[in-house]
Amino acid sequence: MSDAENRRIVLASRPHGEPVAENFRLETAPVPSPSEGQVLARTLWLSLDPYMRGRMNAGKSYAKPVEIGDVMEGGAVGEVISSTSDRFKPGDIVLGHWGWQEYGLADASLLRKVDPAEAPIQTALGVLGMPGMTAYTGLLNIGQPKEGETLVVAAATGPVGATVGQIAKIKGCRTVGIAGGPEKCRALIEEFGFDVAVDHRAPDFPEQLKAACPDGIDIYFENVGGDVWTAVFPLLNDFARIPVCGRVANYSDTELPPGPDRTPQLFGAILTKRFRIQGFIVRDFASQAKDFYREAGAWIREGRIKYREDVVEGLENAPEAFMGLLKGRNFGKLLVKVR
Repeated sequence: MSDAENRRIVLASRPHGEPVAENFRLETAPVPSPSEGQVLARTLWLSLDPYMRGRMNAGKSYAKPVEIGDVMEGGAVGEVISSTSDRFKPGDIVLGHWGWQEYGLADASLLRKVDPAEAPIQTALGVLGMPGMTAYTGLLNIGQPKEGETLVVAAATGPVGATVGQIAKIKGCRTVGIAGGPEKCRALIEEFGFDVAVDHRAPDFPEQLKAACPDGIDIYFENVGGDVWTAVFPLLNDFARIPVCGRVANYSDTELPPGPDRTPQLFGAILTKRFRIQGFIVRDFASQAKDFYREAGAWIREGRIKYREDVVEGLENAPEAFMGLLKGRNFGKLLVKVR
């Protein structure tokens, strides 16, 4: 298919602060052909996730940055068009990381076959994919929920936060979700089964959060940082566990926030209250993937875990949707329906 056309979105320039449209460029290139051991897939669904903001920076991190002119990083689900591997054949549905483009090449060893009979194929990018496994492994390994404890999770209607809260509920916790706006807060109670929902946009948010946690906070699953962390911090109990999954409020910062240095206060509390604060990347727990698929799949089939998707049509709309994601405009797992 080398004479066919492949639309793709590349990183045109590195953002300074919040990303803008000019940081992205839609271009076309020939559709490549697979080399030995590779698969060519036509993209059906593309995942948009907050971590991608970090990949737009040049600084050293846990993964390589996207280079200027390269295709934007991202997970995708697609249909195999051609294959030089005996593991996959045309027509198979696969999950991979070929980024923001209509056709992608990938080594067969890095792909996972998706069974459309088990669940909608796009869930491999959401509740049954990286976000779901992030929630599962971060909560169970670092949060270590126990019956009767209070769990608080920020960005609670997102694909990670909503799954964290529902798994914590299965484990017997009292769950408090933090979200932005009354519609999302209603969904936390009515759709996802949280015990309490708190709107971080409310002028008295810290007071509302304190009232929602009369016995303090035993587990705080950190997705946001910023003012939400400031409100959570004084409510943490002795031996609280804080899995640090993300800090979307700070991803586009260009300098340290103003105000006093709170590092001594934080380390003093870590010492005297014996907090466990641990950052993690989902691949840290890759060996638990089979456990995740088995347990999460069963919980979804039983109706104990529900999920919501926010779907954008067309590859060309990915940049705008991604910029909205960083401002909290999505409601559920953000996906681009490419085909």
